[in-house]
Parts: sequence; structure tokens; C-alpha cells
Amino acid sequence: MNNPTVSPTADEAQRVLPQELRYGSVAVGFHWVMVVLVVIVGVLGLLHDSWPRATQGFWINIHAMVGLAVWVLVMARLGWRLTHRPPDLPPDVGQFSQRLSRPVHALLYALMLVIPAIGIVTFIYHGRIFDFGLFQVNFHVHSNRRIFHPTENVHGYLAYGLFALLGLHVLAALWHHFVRRDAVLLRMWPARRAGSEAGS
Repeated sequence: MNNPTVSPTADEAQRVLPQELRYGSVAVGFHWVMVVLVVIVGVLGLLHDSWPRATQGFWINIHAMVGLAVWVLVMARLGWRLTHRPPDLPPDVGQFSQRLSRPVHALLYALMLVIPAIGIVTFIYHGRIFDFGLFQVNFHVHSNRRIFHPTENVHGYLAYGLFALLGLHVLAALWHHFVRRDAVLLRMWPARRAGSEAGS
């Protein structure tokens, strides 16, 4: 005899999650592309002091290019968010999670906007040139340690703060999925196509 109080499994939750509680395909695409880019730029930043001097300029430029991509993508995602209302949280989500959701997401957006901006200032005042491969952007700014040294420190500290917040964000999503067994994580998970579900 089935116990009606038992929470559904993750697979069952995915099947019964109403469409209006899911994020749309564009929002899901933004989210996962940004996940990949933030991981890449974070790893490149953490490896900064490990690069050989001969290739350091190359990797710093790659770090800057990915950081610029994150910055542009965050602004595009915010523009999309302002014109597309996000879905409501599932009704079984606790009050604590509901109260924390908006400020945590706002702080994530703020950090992903501010950190690349400070990184750009640091890059320019190191006297570096943005090399996009097909063309370069040179601001003709001489290296100025009085500017790039403090901005570099702030850039790094804020990045560590972002990594910590993202880690908590991931842990919270896993907690919702595996402990509470609600549909919070599935809202941002790519939806299965009807054909693939039918064939499974």
C-alpha cells in the first residue's frame, strides 16, 4: 500500500512539475552557459601564479576574454529577466528558501557584474592589450601600480566571495533535490522532450 506522505523521487518530480514552474529554454540556456564560463574564468584565475612566464600573457588575455564574455552575458541575462517574469517557486518550498532566493540571486548578479568590471580596470592599468584574435583593442594606458595593485586585490577578494556564494548555491540546489526532494533544481534543468520521455 502506497504511503501518500512519501515525497516523490526526482524522476517523478520532473514528470509532474507543471510547465509554469519551469524556467524557459532561453533562461536555462543563459544559466548553463554562464556556469561553464564562470568555471573556466575561475580556474584560469586560480592558476594565475602557476603559468610559466613565457605563456603568462597569453593566459591572462584568455582570462580577460572569458571575463568579458561573462560580463556581456550577465547584462544580456538581466535584460531578458527584466522583460520575462521568472516562474514562481514550487508551493512546497519552505519559507526560509523563499526569503533567501531573491537576495542571493541579486548578490550573484551584482558580483558577476562588478568583478569583471574591476578586472577590466586592472587589465587596462597593467598596460595590457585586449587581443581578440582577429583584432586588438589598445587603450594606450601605461602600467600604473597605484591603480592596478588595489583593484587586482579587490578583484581577487570579490572572486573568492563569488566562489563561496556559488558553492552555497550549488549545495542548496543539491539539498533541495536529494534531501527535500522538491522541484527547485528541476526548474532550471533542461526539460525532457516528450518523445524521449515516451521512449524511456
